[in-house]
Amino acid sequence: MKIDFTKNSDGLIPAIIQDAQTKNVLMLGYMNQKAFDKTQETKRVTFFSRSKQRLWTKGEESGNYLNLVNIKNDCDNDTLLIYVNPTGPTCHTGSDTCWNEENTSSFGFLSALENIIKQRRTSADGEKSYVASLFEKGINKIAQKVGEEAVETVIEAKDNNDELFLNESADLLFHYLILLQAKGFTLNDIVKVLESRH
Repeated sequence: MKIDFTKNSDGLIPAIIQDAQTKNVLMLGYMNQKAFDKTQETKRVTFFSRSKQRLWTKGEESGNYLNLVNIKNDCDNDTLLIYVNPTGPTCHTGSDTCWNEENTSSFGFLSALENIIKQRRTSADGEKSYVASLFEKGINKIAQKVGEEAVETVIEAKDNNDELFLNESADLLFHYLILLQAKGFTLNDIVKVLESRH
């Protein structure tokens, strides 16, 4: 890997730290050649601390190390993207990230939909949503709806109408997300099971 540490007079380049699992950006630090070499050698991310003016291994005091998974160099060879497995909170404030965000997996719109289902389940407004009414009817009704949507999806899969197939697939996934929450689980729990099988 060719890295250009000479672009800045101080010999430092930015190192963006990203969780290898969740893909969340955890922090930004700076590395010189010695910090890079030590990171490669120890498999724990080491920076050059501008405030301490020395090499600094993240977690050397807290025990919250950033365990190296992979390093990528950008197109100009002067910025690193470092994938890690963190052993605890990354920020010195105790937050998961230096932007005070939770370091949890996100599945884009599906995660947003999980949150909507959760809100509608516990919503206290007078008008009941479809989601709230399903939760009120209990686990048997929710499981029955998943079964119905699964059968309808299979039927449409055997037909040639792609639009109907996609709509039934969406209905199945939506009701499955409701069933997961009714059982106290999330998509992340399913992903962990699939990963353990991989």
